[in-house]
Amino acid sequence: MEIKNRRLILSSLAGMTGAAALAACGGEAAPAAKAEPTKAPAAAAPAAAAPTKAPAAAAAPAGAKPSGKLEIFSWWTNPGEVEGLDAMFKVLAKEAPDVKVTNAAIAGGAGAGGDMKAVLATRMNAGNPPDSFQVHLGKELTDGYAKADKMEDLNALFASEGWDKTFPKGLLDAAAAGGKQFSVPVNIHRSNVMWFNKKIMADNGIDKAPTTFDEWFAMAEKLKAKGVPALAMGASSAGPDAHLFENILAGSLGADMYSGLWTGKTAWSDAKVTTALETFKKMIGYANKDYLQIVGWDAGDYIISGKAASYIMGDWMNGFYKAKKFADLGFAASPGTQGIFVALSDSFGLPKKAPNRDAALAWLKVCGSVAGQDAFNPVKGSIPARIDAGKGSDYDTYQKAAMVDWTKDKIVPSLVHGMAAKQSWVTDWQNAVNEFATKLDVKATQDKLVKIAKDGLA
Repeated sequence: MEIKNRRLILSSLAGMTGAAALAACGGEAAPAAKAEPTKAPAAAAPAAAAPTKAPAAAAAPAGAKPSGKLEIFSWWTNPGEVEGLDAMFKVLAKEAPDVKVTNAAIAGGAGAGGDMKAVLATRMNAGNPPDSFQVHLGKELTDGYAKADKMEDLNALFASEGWDKTFPKGLLDAAAAGGKQFSVPVNIHRSNVMWFNKKIMADNGIDKAPTTFDEWFAMAEKLKAKGVPALAMGASSAGPDAHLFENILAGSLGADMYSGLWTGKTAWSDAKVTTALETFKKMIGYANKDYLQIVGWDAGDYIISGKAASYIMGDWMNGFYKAKKFADLGFAASPGTQGIFVALSDSFGLPKKAPNRDAALAWLKVCGSVAGQDAFNPVKGSIPARIDAGKGSDYDTYQKAAMVDWTKDKIVPSLVHGMAAKQSWVTDWQNAVNEFATKLDVKATQDKLVKIAKDGLA
């Protein structure tokens, strides 16, 4: 992997998203068993706090051994996610054997109003944070808890661990706020992946994955004639449908115009946005008929059971399908997005008032280490954020291809997964798209998206 290329490509991302800019992410509530958290009231937005002077987070003094309870808060409760997190816990156990991890995972991180984010907001606003929590790298954190002065500055930790040299500079620039780092990236995820059942495709005379929307609709017509939905979709709650639409936007507008949607350079009233909504509406016509009754993870299962042929979702599905040992899985960039990498990253931060700060720092060191990332990512389905990781044999065909694309494609930020814009914009946008999935009203939805963008850019 060419280190120089990664830095060059990411430098354009940093400039595009500004100084503070990426399910799996997953995060949507799923049938998988939840942890048993204390029930909390609905979340309020992160409240601004009076700034307090605090030193940048530094490693524990030489010779000090972290110990005691460490609460790790995430939304990773689904196949692939659970195993990946456990793999990092095992690395931590070797590095800090006296630390006892409490896995406080709750489903619901990426969708609007997800349970994990709601409980976290309540706890953070009450001054009762976990020791460390999962957050999407970028504006989800920098325009939220970091801006509200609820996170420790991690610059000293980045310096002591050498992360300024082992994470791509552009990624660090895109994640920073005021020159400060507030979380440690554990991976890079790709949003714009089309997963498909190879057997269904072959059985219906489809010998290659569609690369354009015209090719996708031609495939869909052929499958419709055999009674097979071309599109797996779950829209019973906001999130997965918005994920699909952000990739339709990228495929319809191209990298530069798509990126401009989040900076104000591209108007949401543009005719190409109208075309994207019309394409989305047309694609829904080829989806499973129960798409309004199921969640995104159920839609992912439809590829395994043969109830649908293709599913446009991020590469956490790679981990999901590996955990389920699904052998007939194919993948390609979603229609229209060849040469585009819609990117996001999971990360962990250090909240102020963390009960066990030393143990949290030990955890963050694992998150940013080669050992931690090479334990986590092969199982999770993603690729490492470090430029010197990802060289082992545990990475699969998809991941090796994604690592190559990461070095050469045009990288653009995901909105749905927190890199492109602040959380209030994400939530309003997801809810508008979810309403569209029900009403299929192109004009009314575009008018809403125009207003949401105006509010988001204010």
